[in-house]
Amino acid sequence: MRRGRSLLLLLLALAISGCAMGGGPPPMTQLQIREFQTRVYDTQDTKMVLKAVLNVLQDEGFIVKGADAELGFVTATREMDVEDRRAATVFARKFFGNGRWDKNATLEATANVTLHQDKTRVRVNFQLKTMDNKGFVSSIRSTGEEGYYQEFFAKVDKGVFIEKEKL
Repeated sequence: MRRGRSLLLLLLALAISGCAMGGGPPPMTQLQIREFQTRVYDTQDTKMVLKAVLNVLQDEGFIVKGADAELGFVTATREMDVEDRRAATVFARKFFGNGRWDKNATLEATANVTLHQDKTRVRVNFQLKTMDNKGFVSSIRSTGEEGYYQEFFAKVDKGVFIEKEKL
């Protein structure tokens, strides 16, 4: 009897601790986010690095809305159609939906290129704004996926190399 009760208590404790830990990983701190949003280049030529960032943004389909070489600041946007046009989805929206659905999205990018000691530091931020079919914002969220930033910076790395080597 005692052994059965001990086993039951152990299983109960594991179940409770499993529920408490089942919420997924803890949210990242601002410092952790800033770390993967930032890359440092071994050059004092901030304008060259800024040009590489601009080229990558344009290659990725962004429209540059503003750039200031003196401040090292760039803003750009990329429009995307996110409406689901499958027949079953359209039918469900019309007959069972609330009359609103996600229609398009804008990926907004900002980049800050600064000289820090004898190196150039680049910090980039991406934010996704989704609009519904009525033109209202349905969601705004930061693109906090580290892999997205790694891919972006890999392209900037190549651009900086090409600019340095004058290829």
